Amino acid sequence: MSITIEAGAVLLADWRRVYRGETPVLDPSCHANIIASAAAVARILAKQEPVYGINTGFGKLASVRISDDDLLTLQRNIVLSHAAGVGDPMPVPIARLMMALKLASLAQGASGVQISTVELLGRLLEKGLTPVIPAKGSVGASGDLAPLAHMAAAMIGTGEIWVDGDRIPALQALTQAGLLPLVLGPKEGLALLNGTQFSCAYALAGLFESERLFASALLTGALSTEAAKGSDAPFDPRIHALRGHKGQIETAAALRQLMNGSAIRASHLTGDTRVQDPYCLRCQPQVMGAVLDLLRQAATTLLTEANGVSDNPLIFAETDEALSGGNFHAEPVAFAADMIALALCEIGSIAERRIAMLVDPALSGLPAFLTPRPGLNSGFMIPQVTAAALVSENKQRAYPASVDSIPTSANQEDHVSMAAHGARRLMGMADNVAGVLGIEYLAAAQGCDFHTGLASSETLETARALLRSEVPALDEDRYFHPDMAAAQGLIASGRLATLAQLPELA
Repeated sequence: MSITIEAGAVLLADWRRVYRGETPVLDPSCHANIIASAAAVARILAKQEPVYGINTGFGKLASVRISDDDLLTLQRNIVLSHAAGVGDPMPVPIARLMMALKLASLAQGASGVQISTVELLGRLLEKGLTPVIPAKGSVGASGDLAPLAHMAAAMIGTGEIWVDGDRIPALQALTQAGLLPLVLGPKEGLALLNGTQFSCAYALAGLFESERLFASALLTGALSTEAAKGSDAPFDPRIHALRGHKGQIETAAALRQLMNGSAIRASHLTGDTRVQDPYCLRCQPQVMGAVLDLLRQAATTLLTEANGVSDNPLIFAETDEALSGGNFHAEPVAFAADMIALALCEIGSIAERRIAMLVDPALSGLPAFLTPRPGLNSGFMIPQVTAAALVSENKQRAYPASVDSIPTSANQEDHVSMAAHGARRLMGMADNVAGVLGIEYLAAAQGCDFHTGLASSETLETARALLRSEVPALDEDRYFHPDMAAAQGLIASGRLATLAQLPELA
């Protein structure tokens, strides 16, 4: 499937669709601006004045004037020299999102590239050709130079390209697809490898995975509340209206809806001696509502970034000016990534506390470790330990990347954002949270199984049935890993999230 995008006005939902596999196609209305920008570069060159990135060296070498005869070599050299990434390749969905972000940025007509360059990038996306891009090597300023250089290198026929899951030499892949390698014109190499698209793509991917995890955690949290026969009084709308936070109000409403019509809840409306539930149940609206607000703030920042132009210098065709600035500095992305990391931490943290509560008979009122015959069987004893390990790992990963900096390029680039690894860590953190929620899903369903003859709400019963279609109830100890893998798969796939009432981020 394809999706038409209008440069500078792409919705968050559209970027989400690109990440999920749809192919972006530029609205033809952008062509005039691209052509005008390239023409402006030609007029600027004709003035024979030194202009950074067009006829000078780069970074600390900006004072070195380059002759007209060497301008094409200059652009090729910057791509080859900057393709210095290391580590495992970017996952293809994130690399394609990065390419789409660069496509939309170039299409705004402020980068001075030829329309054929934009068209080649679009053709790579259309044909499913994804450059092999090492994921490590960017500090988030002066743009994501190394990873974007690997993308540009593939466009000129150097490096490798993924084709149907195979790594193929770039020139061979282009030739097989009927595409000619790009010959870079003045300014084009720098335009391709300067910008925040690598960091932004990873941060958006982390955001989109967090959305699914947030929705899944609402459902597993409601199911845990049912398993523990917790009260839904803390979700009363009057409580949350008095505080006023939007996310908290909406989260409480979603939890009420998830538990609406539950016979388990109705069974203990009278005669329950507990005055208050533990915070992991009672404070779900406050914690998860704050998570929702934080994710929305990050989404606002990342949507602005995704629709902006972040290379340097920028071309203003109406005045034939090339203005050098610092839009490549990814500080906004770094802050957004840090917010998402905090949100992921808290989704997993409170979920692990619910697991710990469920396996403790003194708190849950259920059999120890959720097994019918504790002692002979260990039940959920060690899955809770695994959840704790994942939560602690995420705590270590959540240290803010944005507060770090290290000077580069002979101190010309003396303050950097660290957005790249701040955003890159999010996928691993999201995977950990999916593991925690998978364990909670198993534990909560097992807890509800002990309430013989009592059904939960229609939505929660659907969620239990979904799990039980792949994982039977735990009557006695068995090899636990496949159960956990199946539950985590349901979380990661988004199948559980679709059952929850997820408020829109943007």
